[in-house]
Amino acid sequence: MNIKLVATMLILCCGFTSNAQLKGLVQGFESATKKPISLAKVKLLQAKTGVLTQEDGTFEIVLPKSLPDTLVISAIGFISDSIPVDKADRFIALDITLLSEKTLPEVIIEFRRRSHGISKMKTLHVEELTSAELRKAACCNLSESFETNASVDVNITDAVSGAKKIRMMGLDGVYTQIQLENIPYLRGLESSFGLNSLPGSWIESIQITKGTGTVINGYESMAGLVNLELKKPAEMERLFVNGYQNIFGRSELNLNTGQVINDKWSTGTFAHASSGYGNIDHNMDNFRDLPMGDNLALLNRWAYQGKKMESQFGFNLYQDRKVGGQTSFKRGDELIQPLFSYGMLINSRHADVFAKTGFFGKKPYQSFGIVYNLKYQELDGIFGNRSYDGTEKRGYINAIYDDFIGTTDHRYKIGLSFVALDIAQRVDSLRQSRMELVPGAFLEYTYTGSRLTAVAGARYDQHNLFGGQFSPRAHLKYALNELTDLRITGGKGWRVPNYMIDNISLLASSKTWISPSELKPEISWNIGSSLVHEMKLFSRKALISFDFYHTFFENQLIVDRDTSYNSIVFKNLTNASFSNAFQTEFNFSPIKNFEIRLAYKFLDVKAIYDGRMQQQVMIPKNRGFINLAYRTRNKRWEFDLTCSVYGKSRLPADSLFNESNIIEYSPVFPMVNGQITHTYKKWELYIGGENITNFKQPNPIIDSQNPFGSKFDATNIWGPIMGINIYGGFRFSIPRTKKKN
Repeated sequence: MNIKLVATMLILCCGFTSNAQLKGLVQGFESATKKPISLAKVKLLQAKTGVLTQEDGTFEIVLPKSLPDTLVISAIGFISDSIPVDKADRFIALDITLLSEKTLPEVIIEFRRRSHGISKMKTLHVEELTSAELRKAACCNLSESFETNASVDVNITDAVSGAKKIRMMGLDGVYTQIQLENIPYLRGLESSFGLNSLPGSWIESIQITKGTGTVINGYESMAGLVNLELKKPAEMERLFVNGYQNIFGRSELNLNTGQVINDKWSTGTFAHASSGYGNIDHNMDNFRDLPMGDNLALLNRWAYQGKKMESQFGFNLYQDRKVGGQTSFKRGDELIQPLFSYGMLINSRHADVFAKTGFFGKKPYQSFGIVYNLKYQELDGIFGNRSYDGTEKRGYINAIYDDFIGTTDHRYKIGLSFVALDIAQRVDSLRQSRMELVPGAFLEYTYTGSRLTAVAGARYDQHNLFGGQFSPRAHLKYALNELTDLRITGGKGWRVPNYMIDNISLLASSKTWISPSELKPEISWNIGSSLVHEMKLFSRKALISFDFYHTFFENQLIVDRDTSYNSIVFKNLTNASFSNAFQTEFNFSPIKNFEIRLAYKFLDVKAIYDGRMQQQVMIPKNRGFINLAYRTRNKRWEFDLTCSVYGKSRLPADSLFNESNIIEYSPVFPMVNGQITHTYKKWELYIGGENITNFKQPNPIIDSQNPFGSKFDATNIWGPIMGINIYGGFRFSIPRTKKKN
């Protein structure tokens, strides 16, 4: 029997599971050809339920609440076979091949799940990165989890704080909705430095959705959605330890442990500690090339699995402290006035509690779930003689009812949400504080046909400051044939900007800030399409995809760095900004255990700057990408190499590298990373290199010798600041012993 996993687990809208429908295709292999088998029997032994396949060989069967079970497939003239199914197999699709009774029995089939792929089952264009993909790089925190992915760009914001931000489709990360198991994450004061707060070793998988998400997930998904799935308490290792060290003086230690209390309760604990102690200045400009500091994080979660309900709850705490600036500056010097050296300090403290509860209905697919989240965040810092202070209190609740009409081909979700936000910020003499109360309601309908799947939804949110917002969204997936899927998506998203924290890195310059005349919600419409085709190339499996997305802003708060040489202007633009993003990707395995992934991306991101339509600064129009991964037959050695080539990007009008030379565009440059991993019993040892070509942006800080002068600017960053980085580390795990039934 040949079983190919053609789709991964669907993202449940509120993080809980209920009775799930297993879909599949049964084919018969005879005379070197495969044909669908109609009226084949598909039966669950323990549940004593079964179905017959349709004329095209497809079937749907509802998994019971009590699992594991055994799925038995039989048909006249073919050898019967069986598949064990467990909770982890909910919402997957199976391609099952039964061998003819005339076939010799000596057949061995081996399957290895790809570490990266595009979900074939999901209506939206969703890329999934598994934990195996994350292990291809150092992956010490979330900002480094996308190094082997072409869809998400990670950029350094300035040459002082070392902060990183993600971009999707050329748009800033604030337009991408990030969720931690479908709970809003990295919002508000977390948006600038929060990527460092979540270690990659905590993550089980990452789902990347392009375009507007579903209305279930909220109103802020404008350019895309990134959902982070943590390791599950009942399935994670009993003990996992990860250590990391690089040549720049960065050390990290991660510890995860999962405990199964009984058949209903389980708990997982995640701990992280990191320290940067290298006072490094390779380019000899008297500024640290990366900040020093420390980061501590702790997350604990509990899970309850009952017959009529499921529940998860836990807390997440972290503290992040950074010290940067001139090499002579140390913590405590900020108390001495006037300052004798330029320093950067960031202190971030975070605490949140979360809970998710799901109740099962009397019928399969009928369920009710509630998601809760309370968060408190503090962030304060200085950039030379400039300062920032911010506090945020946020509450979130989302209640969803899931059911079907007549048959499971017609499903709907209906629900209510509520967001409460109290945020206060100060930059120098500028102050901004507000209280937001946003109740919302949403409805989503899903039609599932033999070839067409359609999701149509709408939500209405009533903002206490900005009135009502209606957000319609629609997503279509059509199977042109069994190997080719066409997807079309479109919808509206909106958010209330936080221009201070969103642009805190711009404090690393002497330019004054000119605040917007009024605060308005940013509103965008996104439409897009993707085509995914599987094929055979030299008798080996290959996949090619194309996608294009257009984002048009009704209103956008832009950062204009071209109008004035000595100021940064924040202003609202009406119907005057947009983004076009095209990407094509090719995956191929020419030989066993060797995978090649090639990608090309084109970004056209424009708005009116200095009175004319121009490309946004520091966004390369073109990017090429290649990832090579090889694993030896004995599975002891893994070799990974990733190369990205970034095209030219427009620089601000004041990009002075010296008194007489103005640079309008950055040069083309490569970024090459590689890693070798050796597995020995419960140990994994790895060594790798980042920026192997040792390319560095020359003179990243303008007028670094006069940091308190009028020309000082450390924000024009278009390339890597650090040279080649060599790192090494280990992973040690004690896996959970699976019980035999």
